[in-house]
Amino acid sequence: MIAVVKIGTSSITSEQGELDDGALEKLCSELAAARDAGHEVVLVCSGAIAAGLPALGLRARPTDIGTLQAIAAVGQPLLMARLGAVLVERGLLAGQVLLTPHDFGQRSQYLHARETLRRLLDLGVVPIVNENDTVADDEIRYGDNDRLAALVSHLVGASVLVLLTDTAGLYTADPRLDAGASLIEEIAEVDAALEAIAGSTGTLRGSGGMASKLAAAKIAAWSGVRVVIAAAEAPGVVEAAIEGRPVGTSVRPRAHRLPSRKLWIAFARGAAGRIVVDDGARRALCTDNRSLLPAGVRGVEGVFDAEDAVEIVDGHGAVFAKGLVRYSAAGLRSVAGARTAELAEGLPHEVVHRDDLVVLP
Repeated sequence: MIAVVKIGTSSITSEQGELDDGALEKLCSELAAARDAGHEVVLVCSGAIAAGLPALGLRARPTDIGTLQAIAAVGQPLLMARLGAVLVERGLLAGQVLLTPHDFGQRSQYLHARETLRRLLDLGVVPIVNENDTVADDEIRYGDNDRLAALVSHLVGASVLVLLTDTAGLYTADPRLDAGASLIEEIAEVDAALEAIAGSTGTLRGSGGMASKLAAAKIAAWSGVRVVIAAAEAPGVVEAAIEGRPVGTSVRPRAHRLPSRKLWIAFARGAAGRIVVDDGARRALCTDNRSLLPAGVRGVEGVFDAEDAVEIVDGHGAVFAKGLVRYSAAGLRSVAGARTAELAEGLPHEVVHRDDLVVLP
């Protein structure tokens, strides 16, 4: 079985923001135990910025992207060196893989990344994946490694994604504020009600929170991957999660698995705007697997260019699809409502082609 294990910054650093050797040793011991049990493991590990801050004599985390990229450039080799040393002590070799959204959006890059990870696993190496923070900017970055881990799970054909965090899983309410909150042991479908429970709270040392865990779980579920959200400090948590023993919160995979390109459209690309459509267009997209035509467009929101990702909403403002648009916002406004025969020569007949469209739950 292939398992992707993601651990966040707050779970491998001390309260002072420095790497916690005890936490790293526990993590690597559990990865080694999973390997001894016959599983292949990929680690998605945050912490490059946290590792770089003390090395540069900085206490507070800066907010500007250029400084954060510079700190990550210092911290990433320090993080890898420490992880690699601890894994070597347990007879395992680590290999670093840095990814960006481009690697999931371009077919050739996707195949190269998949082949690299596959060969690393074949060679008995533990791939350690992180977003390439030194080149990512605030327009293209994932924002947290939870989503990256979900996309990597799809990339390598994993059976399970283990999201290790500083809480035991998803609760019915914030356990820090509500003493009566109880752990949700299994989730059949990530819906709006669960997302509202998760909120958006992270920690000072990490960029994610339970909301990002659920967002990642939704992506992985659409990939046919089982997800477990559990406490990094729990004894034997990695092997228990991989083997399906009760631990944390388990999210069931969906029966229907999205292909990689549509997964990228739905979850890896941010929406640059919205297209409002009529009821007939919604039926054509959702029921008949048709493309979106100019005739069904009733409104255009935002500023976007051709090939940007856009959300498609109904007359009530509910988002029901996402896709890559073939018109700019200005161009689409000029043809909204027009029938195909009324379009000027050379203009695309489809606003969003069905091959570039994902209908969302």
